[in-house]
Amino acid sequence: MAAAATLPLLGQDRLSLSDAVRMGLQKHPAIEASAANKAASGARIRQAQSGFLPKVNYAEAFQRSDNPVFVFGSLLEQWQFTEQNFNLGLLNNPPFLNNFQSQVRVDQTVYDFGATKAQVRSAELGTQIASEDQRGARMGVIAGLSGAYFGAILSEERLAVAQDAVRSAEADLQRAENVRHAGMSTDADVLSVRVHLAGMQQREIQARYAFDVAAAALNDALGAPLEEQHELSTALVPARLSNTDLAALEKTSLASPGPREALLAAQVADTQTSAARSALLPKVSVHGVFEADRRTFATRGGANWLLGASLEWNLFNGFADKSKREEAEHLAAAARAEQRRAESAARLEVRKAYADWKGAEEQIEVASAAVAQAEESLRITRNRYEAGLTTITELLRNETATLETKTRHLEAIYQQRIAATELELAAGTLSGDSDALK
Repeated sequence: MAAAATLPLLGQDRLSLSDAVRMGLQKHPAIEASAANKAASGARIRQAQSGFLPKVNYAEAFQRSDNPVFVFGSLLEQWQFTEQNFNLGLLNNPPFLNNFQSQVRVDQTVYDFGATKAQVRSAELGTQIASEDQRGARMGVIAGLSGAYFGAILSEERLAVAQDAVRSAEADLQRAENVRHAGMSTDADVLSVRVHLAGMQQREIQARYAFDVAAAALNDALGAPLEEQHELSTALVPARLSNTDLAALEKTSLASPGPREALLAAQVADTQTSAARSALLPKVSVHGVFEADRRTFATRGGANWLLGASLEWNLFNGFADKSKREEAEHLAAAARAEQRRAESAARLEVRKAYADWKGAEEQIEVASAAVAQAEESLRITRNRYEAGLTTITELLRNETATLETKTRHLEAIYQQRIAATELELAAGTLSGDSDALK
């Protein structure tokens, strides 16, 4: 880059835009967060799938009582009941008894009219949403890095233009002094050039510090130390896009992360509606229990088992399930409306980015021609001033006009690069290999 010579070369690394994107995708917190969210969504799938599997619970309990019924039943469960326990006195007024109870319970839902299946489907759709969010995060990081990278280059080029303007003003000062010595001008002309030189030096100072800030902003986007220095090797030249068909870009945008997340959210809402409907239907389950009872924790005692089946049907609970189903249906309708809004917004974003890109393309053409014209006008004006055919005011006016024209040309290219990136971002095609980054 033109201004690279103004920075210490020692310790600088050459950094292309593709290198910057690769570094940013490895270190940016947004990438880390989206990856964690995707991993969490995978855990939610396994959580929902657990509804298909049996639930096994172990319980340990201790009871001590002289309640006749408790003592009678516990002796039977412990296999400790004997003939003497039929004694009426013992039956009516037994001594206290300890009972340690160990129990293993297995419950398995056999059929729940699709409730568990709907929860699994919702979790799977959630994973797809997390994947789209991760894709969107990657594209957002790439777009941010592209903006920071070209922002640093633009600042670097502005600094180079400002340094050229200072050198040109210094040459104009020497030229004005020569003309004055030749008796063709006055001290006023020299003073005017000195004022102009001071103005150019001011611009150089501003450009230098602006470049420092832009370089730090790039390091921040990279996740690198703010003071780290790089030699930026990707030139600030117009991007050349291979796909510029607006209709095709609008169609592609419907598969971008935003509309895709809205579509998946609508599918989740429909699935939740199915789950809410299934709550109005019965659930069939089977149960198994193994139990061991004994007087002390370490001794052997009685054991028993139980197998059973149950059907649960909530016939009425104050219309809560009915209201929950209605809520799910309304949320599904809202999600479908949001999907339509997201698709329209994506197409509009493509059109806006396309207009910005086309406008920047035309501005580059105008600015390029203006730079050539300004440089030629400045050359002619300098020659005329040295020949005493024009005033210092005209020369300085051309100097300033040339500086402004070069700056506008650089800004037009920068805006075109940003617009190209935004266009591919809106279309959902932005990646590390995109045309906008070359």
